[in-house]
Amino acid sequence: MMEHFICKTCGTQFPATAVPPEHCPICEDERQYIGWDGQQWITLAELQRNHHNKIEDEEPNLTGIGTTPGFAIGQRALLVQTPQGNLLWDCITLLDEPTKEAVTKLGGINAIAISHPHYYSSMIEWAQVFDAPIYLHAADQQWVMRPDPAVEFWAGETKSLWDDLTLIRGGGHFAGGTMLHWPAGADGAGVLLTGDIIQVVSDRRWVSFMYSYPNLIPLPVKKVNEIVTAVSPYNFDRIYGAWWGRVVRNDAKTAVSRSADRYIAALSTDRR
Repeated sequence: MMEHFICKTCGTQFPATAVPPEHCPICEDERQYIGWDGQQWITLAELQRNHHNKIEDEEPNLTGIGTTPGFAIGQRALLVQTPQGNLLWDCITLLDEPTKEAVTKLGGINAIAISHPHYYSSMIEWAQVFDAPIYLHAADQQWVMRPDPAVEFWAGETKSLWDDLTLIRGGGHFAGGTMLHWPAGADGAGVLLTGDIIQVVSDRRWVSFMYSYPNLIPLPVKKVNEIVTAVSPYNFDRIYGAWWGRVVRNDAKTAVSRSADRYIAALSTDRR
């Protein structure tokens, strides 16, 4: 029987095969890791038996969707609701009937956009169920493990969608690392959805930037400056990171600039 096997460590779904793949290139990359118990696989049907999705409002017209108990990297997706249709920002592996029903009641999905390859997950399942294109930056094309016509690669520094939604290439974590600007969010003060291209840290007045989070490899100064420059033309008072609760509630644009200054100073200064 052919199955779309899923890597248990990163949650990425692969093309249908009779037996699990031998390798997960995403986890073998230095930005990720092979699980401590070795490479392991699961199917979507198996995942559905013991997991479900929590669906909660983050703010008006923004809904979080995350899996419990936690699976793989543990990120949650965000459904941005606008007058002209909904955008699913980032993606999670689990898709089941209750989730389909809940998202449909919220207006469905016009398109999917994903910050970087660690969250590609089972994006093709989501795209097929909701008949939605997937917008990925072309610089990360090599990391698409399950190719499909639903995937549309975009190039350049920005991509305009509808209702003034804008995809912004910041790079950093991956060459095509992408963020989403939602100007209507935060009561019109603007929201930036960053995945972990800009990482909201435990002290939520601050953010950070890394090449590899699990392996604690920092970004060079040049790459941090490129991320800050990419978002500088946009107004945003709030940042939503990749996990529940990782939110800079206000003065987020200032938080990005002062965090970048702190980060660069730490790389440049002898702190002995």
